[in-house]
Amino acid sequence: MKDQIKAHVKWQVEAYVKSKKDHENENIIKKIESFQNRNAEIVKVMANTTITDRKQEDDHTYVHYDVHMQYLIKQKDKMYMEEKLEHHLASFYKDKLYESREINQEDIILNQREIESELNENDDMPRISYRYDRLKAVQYAEKWWNSYNPAYKKFEVDCTNYISQCLHAGGAPMRGYPNKSKGWWMRSNNWSYSWSVANSLRIYLASSTAGLQAREVGSPHELMLGDVICYDFQGDGRFDHNTIVTGKDALGMPLVNAHTSNSRMRYWAYEDSTAYTPNIQYKFFTIVDNP
Repeated sequence: MKDQIKAHVKWQVEAYVKSKKDHENENIIKKIESFQNRNAEIVKVMANTTITDRKQEDDHTYVHYDVHMQYLIKQKDKMYMEEKLEHHLASFYKDKLYESREINQEDIILNQREIESELNENDDMPRISYRYDRLKAVQYAEKWWNSYNPAYKKFEVDCTNYISQCLHAGGAPMRGYPNKSKGWWMRSNNWSYSWSVANSLRIYLASSTAGLQAREVGSPHELMLGDVICYDFQGDGRFDHNTIVTGKDALGMPLVNAHTSNSRMRYWAYEDSTAYTPNIQYKFFTIVDNP
């Protein structure tokens, strides 16, 4: 079974390298097209497969496995590595593989819309001085992009929790404890909505006048390392996802890290995402110092 899974993954890897736009896998087609639209080329793809679970039901066997994908990208004279952790389910009948599909983690974001929350911000909050260390924020994002810091709670929809951790690692101060609808904080087994809910963090970044503060800009090109992008996949005004800028491509556009669907140095627009729709809306926030 392991050999059949590896053969299936190898077949998919070859499709990327040969840029087979007629491949039956829609996700592969989307990714190939997203690179071609940026005049970028997939030079090499590496895949490391790990079986995580196996279940037997009569003549049927179901195997969960993870694939750590690494894409070596060339764009103009720049090379960089994009990475993503994919979760798959392989189905066997009498030990013969008949189906293997990716379990799209980004669909969890849409199928489990985060709780509605109201922020209760006051303009008279005490001033908190800090300087945002972008390098430390990016270093944290790189260290934990595919794992989870045991010092923090892990969420099933973990994107905003991960971004909050990155911002805090860069020196952004917490405030508002113990009011969940006020400020931005996590302590022990409790946290504010803005720490863990994508839409609440977007509101907080746009409105905070004390502690962690940000300024909205009109273009992703204006963002710097350590800045934040918010995603409203359905374009309904409720934002579902957040990422942090960890690099720039050859055209100066952001590459981002994220959780839920754990990704590293991914192109910011998410056009290859299963959650992407033509109605997608973005918010671009640059973090500001408060010296």
